[in-house]
Amino acid sequence: MQEIIAKTRTFRRFIQKERISLTTLEELIDLARLGGSARNGQPWQYMMINTPELCAKVFPFLGWAGYLTDWKGPVEGERPSAYILCLLNKQRLKGSESEAQFDLGVATQNLLLGAMEKRIGGCRIGAFNPQLASLFDMPDHLQLSLIVALGKPRETVILEECKNDEDIRYWRDEHGVHHVPKRTLESCLVSLALR
Repeated sequence: MQEIIAKTRTFRRFIQKERISLTTLEELIDLARLGGSARNGQPWQYMMINTPELCAKVFPFLGWAGYLTDWKGPVEGERPSAYILCLLNKQRLKGSESEAQFDLGVATQNLLLGAMEKRIGGCRIGAFNPQLASLFDMPDHLQLSLIVALGKPRETVILEECKNDEDIRYWRDEHGVHHVPKRTLESCLVSLALR
């Protein structure tokens, strides 16, 4: 479990020509739906996209890697070969929308862990132009909340220890290797005295 979690990184460059089948996407969504849900509301629904034509229509609406300000996203040939659109079904909402967002975090982590087990990388994208929803005949009760980009990774992502607790920005070296600083376990632990 620890090994698959450590390998499940955010990938932003892919081998675009390697397609992902609808069967594989369904298997990943099946893992997403099994996650815990506040009040067991299970308000999330998912749309699978895996054709080159539709992937090309989705791509221009997406934002990529906020810390890499000089990088506008993957170039042709390195773009995702599939997407999963995460849609909040407001008719199924049992609690608050913020509770549903917690559920989505659990669901997409399950999905990405399952993807990595299949050697598929992914990237959660919350930075998208809301006009993306206008590509589809979207009913009023569905709200596009997150996009998961998927594909066979074309980059190496390395975890490293933060040099200090404030230095958390990911970066790329001269070889295009993506470095992700992680805080130490010790810096994440807190001991609080009782009152």
